[in-house]
Amino acid sequence: MTIEKCVWWKDAVVYQIWVPSYKDSNGDGVGDLPGVISTLDYLKDLGIDMIWLSPMYDSPQVDMGYDISDYQKIYPKYGTLNDMQELIDKCHDKGIKIILDLVANHTSSENKWFQESRSSKNNPKRDWYFWRKPRYDESGNRIEPNNWMSYFSGSAWEYDETTDEYYLRLYAKDQPDLNWNNYEVRNTIYDSVINWWFEKGVDGFRIDTAGKFSKVESFQDAPIILKDSFYQPVGNLALNGPRIHEFHKEMFDRCWSKYDAFVVGEVGRCSKQEALKYVGKSRNEMNAILLFDVVKLIYEKNDRFQKTKWDLIDFKKAIDKQCNLIKGTDAWSTIFLENHDEPRCVSKFINTNYRVEGGKLLTMLQSTLSGTLFIYQGQEIGMTNLPRSWDISEYKDIVTINYYNEFKEKYGKDADFKEKEEKLIDVIKFCSRDHARSPVQWNSEKFAGFSTVEPWTRVNDNYSEINVESQLNDPNSILSFYKQLIKLRKQFKDLFTYGEFEVLDYDNTILFTYVKKSPKFEVPKVYVVLNFSSKWVKFEKLIEGNFNLLVTNVSKKDILDEKLSPYEGRVYIIE
Repeated sequence: MTIEKCVWWKDAVVYQIWVPSYKDSNGDGVGDLPGVISTLDYLKDLGIDMIWLSPMYDSPQVDMGYDISDYQKIYPKYGTLNDMQELIDKCHDKGIKIILDLVANHTSSENKWFQESRSSKNNPKRDWYFWRKPRYDESGNRIEPNNWMSYFSGSAWEYDETTDEYYLRLYAKDQPDLNWNNYEVRNTIYDSVINWWFEKGVDGFRIDTAGKFSKVESFQDAPIILKDSFYQPVGNLALNGPRIHEFHKEMFDRCWSKYDAFVVGEVGRCSKQEALKYVGKSRNEMNAILLFDVVKLIYEKNDRFQKTKWDLIDFKKAIDKQCNLIKGTDAWSTIFLENHDEPRCVSKFINTNYRVEGGKLLTMLQSTLSGTLFIYQGQEIGMTNLPRSWDISEYKDIVTINYYNEFKEKYGKDADFKEKEEKLIDVIKFCSRDHARSPVQWNSEKFAGFSTVEPWTRVNDNYSEINVESQLNDPNSILSFYKQLIKLRKQFKDLFTYGEFEVLDYDNTILFTYVKKSPKFEVPKVYVVLNFSSKWVKFEKLIEGNFNLLVTNVSKKDILDEKLSPYEGRVYIIE
């Protein structure tokens, strides 16, 4: 691996802002763009170089903005185009880059393109989406064109009476999939979405569902994986499809190559070989990739509401895969433990009785790994999952709601339904997307300083304990520790950001020990040891050298040379 000169996005620390729950400026209970603008000094002080803004486009908000009705307008509750331009300009004034979410696998059913497409079989935009005739069973009942399952539960097809055909929608019924095989669709996305926003001054895009633009167009039935369901996970029939790299290369030529841009793709879980097809520099597709192996450890591949057992060895393997995508290749990777779709990392990976120590431990982990670092809003203060005591009615996410309703319909009449329901709520406590979407906790005032009125979704009960204001001037807070570690990451970027990563204790289920070494020189090295348990553990140095403690998440006066306290972490420089 070689270090390229002046590649700003490799060194950047990225902060994801999910607008509706970030900061409300006008007292309507919904976060907005002026609210984002009001916090730019806070983000600059934290050490942020780039913000990734979740969808702010006009939308009926069925899937919180990932159902876009107009790419050139702003959702009115978030603000106006003038507000958006002010945000772009003020970010740049403060030396902060800004990237947007490119949601182009699907649109809203209220998008004018789809309204034309569904109007008749002869409409010029009919082929902009996937339309297929019904099938009929032996009794003459109408059924879907195939057995594909939506990622949001149920069928991936929606019947439309207007023309007596089904349209494909891998997500909600209000999110029809665009047909990327149609050149007019691609051309419109390139010119009227991507390049249009580049001309407004944005610095790049995070590509939503970047691996799903190309489907296997035979639309054959998916293999039977779920034995008690007609609908089956679509798998590779709609992921990494036959023309996916052709589309990304064309996008590069038409858009990315014209700008000094950062383009990162959400591809999910895939092999290293598959990932390198997207992000090898010589591939001319994307700059980096978001791999999901780490964040999805807690649940089964085909069902986020089916928890799975994992241990620290699994965690190490996932981290290793994420970091070593870079090793010996011309690719680039990313580091993240949270986003708008995933539960809070301190609730996922840490015993919450040690939230502060554990939050700092995860900060040390993220800050010393190779790739571009991503932080999600509220992560820097150690925000947690929602309380188990909350009723299911408090949850807003369409995925959780759909799953619960389907579960209730299936088991609601069973004598032991209450018992089954309690078990499901236990899983929802860990897995729901709602956990990342509660309002950011700015202070201990009513509604956590997010808004002056009741927010669109409930504030976590622990806001008086966990909030920005209480941590700003506390040198021992998670927030202060984030600032310290971000500074160190930039100071030692050859080791932290670009360094080669090697795990030293793969078989240890309590400690995670690894070394970072610069690709340019042999020494110094960074030696990291992290105690992922609530136990006191013996500390042994696994390599030789002159160890100088660089940072720890406990008071240095409490450090014992031969023992690590619960969730203690240390970073050494080895000369």
